[in-house]
Amino acid sequence: MSENFLITGPDNPTATILLAHGAGAPMDSKSMTAAAEALATVGFRIARFEFAYMAARRTSDARKPPPKAETLIPEYRDAVRALASSGPVIIGGKSMGGRVASMVADDLHAEGAICGLLCLGYPFHPPGKPQQLRTAHLKNLRTPALICQGTRDEFGTREEVATYSLSPAISVLWLEDGDHDLAPRKKISGFSVADHLATMAARSSAWARENCLR
Repeated sequence: MSENFLITGPDNPTATILLAHGAGAPMDSKSMTAAAEALATVGFRIARFEFAYMAARRTSDARKPPPKAETLIPEYRDAVRALASSGPVIIGGKSMGGRVASMVADDLHAEGAICGLLCLGYPFHPPGKPQQLRTAHLKNLRTPALICQGTRDEFGTREEVATYSLSPAISVLWLEDGDHDLAPRKKISGFSVADHLATMAARSSAWARENCLR
């Protein structure tokens, strides 16, 4: 795990959100940067980090495929420890990063290290493979969680997710016509990417106040 955090947001935040990237794009990708900036506008401090395989791509031309999500659990734990925030901490990430965070959330929550989980575009299944669900651990999740998902996300559409058994601790924000980056087609939906990111940030703030910061 790279120990270098990319920080966005105020020095006196309502909470710090630790975000990991998705499988194929780094922590400073366009979508992650836009999401971090939107969350910062509502008072969060965002700390982005990269898993070692992604950080290695910055110094090497070799592009090894991402490892299995389960193998990244120790790196996510290391990032939480390295962050050493003095205030409330919410963990999460984009796609695979959120999935890894969801795997460590309950243990960290029980330890008092975090107060919530925020997933941006959760990969409920691989694209085109709806039978390969990644939801078993979400059935009994105890950590307060918010999943922000586009209704046409190829990793889990609104119609598909409605059939899953998810823990009552999980809230889902559906963003109309959003894809895996929460981006809608404006001509079809009437919404812009900025609109959806603003909605995501506002809902995240309200959810955190109600579930994590009391």
